[in-house]
Amino acid sequence: MADSKQTHIGNAINFWLHSHESGYDLSRPSSSSTPSRRLQISTTADQITVDPAKSALVVIDMQNFFLSPALGRGTDGAGHKAKDQLVKHAVPGARKAGVRVLWVNWGLTEKEVEEMPPGVKKAFGFPGKYEKAHEGSKSAKHYNGLGSEMGTVQDPDTGKDIEAGRLLMRDQWNSALQPPLNELWEEGSKLSELPDVWVHKNRMSALWGSGTDLELYLQKEGITTLFFTGVNTDQCVGGTLQDAYSKGYDCILLGDGCGTTSPGYAQQCMEYNGAGTWGFLATCEEFAGGCAKVQ
Repeated sequence: MADSKQTHIGNAINFWLHSHESGYDLSRPSSSSTPSRRLQISTTADQITVDPAKSALVVIDMQNFFLSPALGRGTDGAGHKAKDQLVKHAVPGARKAGVRVLWVNWGLTEKEVEEMPPGVKKAFGFPGKYEKAHEGSKSAKHYNGLGSEMGTVQDPDTGKDIEAGRLLMRDQWNSALQPPLNELWEEGSKLSELPDVWVHKNRMSALWGSGTDLELYLQKEGITTLFFTGVNTDQCVGGTLQDAYSKGYDCILLGDGCGTTSPGYAQQCMEYNGAGTWGFLATCEEFAGGCAKVQ
C-alpha cells in the first residue's frame, strides 16, 4: 500500500518519492503502474527502494595492476578486503535480485594513449620521470606511462614468471581482473539471462564526457540506479560516482566494497559525501540482504 503522504523530488521524468514511513523510492514508477520487482535496502540514512531492472552493480578497476601481489600489492589492504565483500555479498546478491553486474575497467587502445592529456599521463609515470631521483637505484619499480611495457613479474605463490604486458592496455595480464574476480566475471558473462557486462574506460571516471562506453550502455538499458564498488575509492570510483551524480543517476556507495591506498581520511571523505550529498551509503551485506528479499 502506498504511503498516505509522499513528497515528489526532482522533475516530471527523473524523480524520487519520499515518505517518513518508507524512506526514498528511487524506482520512478509511472502513474499507471509500479515496478514488477522492488528491492529495498537499508542505508546509513533511510531505506531506499529501487527497481532491479533499472539498477546496476558497478565494479571499478579491480584489476591485477591495482591489486596483484606480483606487483608488490599487499594481500591484506583495503582493496583486497573490498574484493572479499564483492565475492561474498555484492556480486551474488546482485545476480539473485536481477541487478546487472558491470565490470568497469581501464582498457586502452593505441589511439586513446596517443590522445591522452598530460595530466592523466602524469599519474602513471612517463619516460625519464624517475631517472634523476633514483639514479643507480634498482630497489623500486617504476612505470614509463600508459601503454608502456611492464616487463616480467613473478607470481609470489607459484614462483612462475608472468608477462605483465603493456600498462592498462586491453587484453593484457595487468588489466585483467584479479583472482578470484576473473572467475566471477567468466561465470557471469555466460549467464543466459542478464549476463555480466565488461565496460572499458579511458579516464579515471568512466562517465567523464559525453557518450562514454558506460554512459551509452546505461542509456541503452534504461539503467538509472548505480551501486558503486571497486578501487580506488577516492579516484576512479569517486570520479565515476561524482560524474554519475551530476548526470542525474542515483548513486549508492557500498563503502566496504571499495578500497583505496590513500590515507584513511580519503575513504572517510568519500563515505561522508556519498551518504550526505551524492546519494546514499550502505554495506555490501546490507545490499545483499535486500537482494535476498526482493519482492
